[in-house]
Amino acid sequence: MALTVNQIFEGMPQAFRPEMAGGDSLVIQYHITGDESGDWNVCIADGKCAVNKGVHENPTVSLTMKDKTWVRMASGELSGVKAFMTGKLKLKGDMMAAQKLGSYFKPAG
Repeated sequence: MALTVNQIFEGMPQAFRPEMAGGDSLVIQYHITGDESGDWNVCIADGKCAVNKGVHENPTVSLTMKDKTWVRMASGELSGVKAFMTGKLKLKGDMMAAQKLGSYFKPAG
């Protein structure tokens, strides 16, 4: 059974791998469109990960994608690079931070 967008965001703190984030400090803004649309932001700092519903005023990077794309990316089915290259993922802000994101979390599911 596929996870919902909300379940993925709720599970991110448990899937977070602080050893991969090191001393990084960033805010990732997610704008999800489609049936399970919404805005979430993920704050990574001091080896911790906090997920909040809503829009952060000063994100490091903003990601916009459809709900189905996010579920596939979070489960490891679709790479962020491939999603970006095929136009399924739109990025605004620090591209280097976006490239590291996948390594910060264990795949959902």
